[in-house]
Amino acid sequence: MSVRSATIDNGELLKCTPLHPHFAARAEGIDLRKPLTEAQKKAVKAAMDEYAVVVFPGQMMSDEEQAAFAEQFGEIEETPTLVDQSRRRIANMKINDISNLGPDGQIWGADDRRRMYNLGNLLWHSDSSFKPTPAYWSMLQARVIPPIGGETEFIDTRVAWDHLPEELKDEVRDLTVYHSLIYSREQMGFDAFSPEEIERCKPVAQRMVRLHQESGRLALYLSAHIGAIEGWPRPEAMALIRHLTEFATQRQFVYQHHWAVGDLVIWDNRCTMHRGTRFDDKKHPRDMRRVTLEDSAPTLEQAI
Repeated sequence: MSVRSATIDNGELLKCTPLHPHFAARAEGIDLRKPLTEAQKKAVKAAMDEYAVVVFPGQMMSDEEQAAFAEQFGEIEETPTLVDQSRRRIANMKINDISNLGPDGQIWGADDRRRMYNLGNLLWHSDSSFKPTPAYWSMLQARVIPPIGGETEFIDTRVAWDHLPEELKDEVRDLTVYHSLIYSREQMGFDAFSPEEIERCKPVAQRMVRLHQESGRLALYLSAHIGAIEGWPRPEAMALIRHLTEFATQRQFVYQHHWAVGDLVIWDNRCTMHRGTRFDDKKHPRDMRRVTLEDSAPTLEQAI
């Protein structure tokens, strides 16, 4: 895997070092805490369009700096907490708190409802696929990490599509599927939703296959949030979703990111899935902050 460089202004370089044979790269050469020039923004965008997952090491940011960086690339999705909003740790609704910490800074108890709910992040998913207009990019920064475990794994669903047998491509190309947070949490055995939470989690229709406009490549749009296929009996639908997910997440397709404090990892939700890995979350704190950009339109309104 070779190092590639994208020329930007002032003689600087955005150096991209591939991290996997199919996708993902480490990018160096830009301080993301400062306002970007147009040339720098184009370099970041080009890297994202090619690699889908880009790691920027050594970019320790405040919440405000992280949101300001994100706003240069699109509209930030506000992220009210689904469960226990009254116990939210971070007031800024542009910041998604991906941690195991309460407002008092203490680690959640073993049976804390928030902990049970967040175990769903260990499933392969695409962020906000359960929203009518799903996510575009996610930008996750490591503030505090555990001594072992707590990695994040990624796959590029364009690569999965490319390797899919032709007869299966024909079968799934025009399918409409339904996403909900209820579906993903059911898989973990979490069903303790209030009537108000259930009302906020009505299933949302999405395409099974999307066109990634910038690369011109098709991508499977998979997620643990899928719980139904339009016109299919649910057991048959879930068998297909499981088959596709197992195919897409074969180990040769997976990049596992081992976090360092200050890492900022950006991924394109339109053509990736990711999941967290286990760590001793009852003993060690893990403080991650995510800013998520909205996509341009619902998937059913996008061309393919």
